Amino acid sequence: MYIRDIFSSKKPVISFEVFPPKKDSSIDTIYSTIDALADLHPDFISVTYGAGGSASGKTVELASIIKNKYNIEALAHLTCVTSTKSEIEAILDKLTANNITNILSLRGDFPTEGDYKFPSSVQYEHADDLIRHIKSTGDFSIGAACYPEGHIECKDKSLDLFHLKNKVQVGSDFLITQLFFNNEDFYIFMDQIKSIGINVPVSAGIMPVINKKQIERITALCGASVPNKFKRILDKYENNPEALKEAGIAYATEQIIDLLSWGIDGIHIYTMNKPEIARKIVNNIASIRNVLEKEPPAAAVQ
Repeated sequence: MYIRDIFSSKKPVISFEVFPPKKDSSIDTIYSTIDALADLHPDFISVTYGAGGSASGKTVELASIIKNKYNIEALAHLTCVTSTKSEIEAILDKLTANNITNILSLRGDFPTEGDYKFPSSVQYEHADDLIRHIKSTGDFSIGAACYPEGHIECKDKSLDLFHLKNKVQVGSDFLITQLFFNNEDFYIFMDQIKSIGINVPVSAGIMPVINKKQIERITALCGASVPNKFKRILDKYENNPEALKEAGIAYATEQIIDLLSWGIDGIHIYTMNKPEIARKIVNNIASIRNVLEKEPPAAAVQ
């Protein structure tokens, strides 16, 4: 099933992100993660793609397992900045052969190795170049990334929104946001994109924080800001891993409940291959929603 059709048929769409095992590790190491996530009945699971295509083979393999073994829709990440068109064609052929019909189209990060060899002529400069190629090649449902606080490499927010609109105009069916910790940033962003005519579904990317150093590294790379409320949590519990995990889960749950009350199209949880975290969040949300559904309407309360 195409993810664009999932968004058309239900709301909210609930999805998870996982990443393949390291290059020298067996794909079998992630089976327990997928088993646990499958029990939560997500609408789809996305599979990341290593910098420079370093995990491209395992991305296809893992997406195929999710789709064909677990019967869950898989969203294969595909990056392009270091790829040739023939390499992209080969990956698209593999995805088709494995019954994968959904792609998250990304420019991708530049490799950090100083001696990395790019193609003699760079064939894709931006994600919209890849989206055009995919649209001309096969019948895929294409997603794209968006950035509620703006892309870290683009200092002009209006220009960033222009690039986003271009990705939609050339073929993106839906958008998934970069992680954010302040819902107000997301709501402002949604007003901005609707004002320029972007009306495709948007899934909010939520990352439960369970490690202070990890989130400091990630936010430094992507530019997401950390609200003072959340900084206090990190500072208070940084030396108490279990307490920080519980506080991180509570904060993510609070974010999601607020987003659901706003009427979000979808929630995309960055699981970091820790299904027990996703399970706690999903269970928290289900419990709160059950309580709310049992409450009488406000007008009936005496």
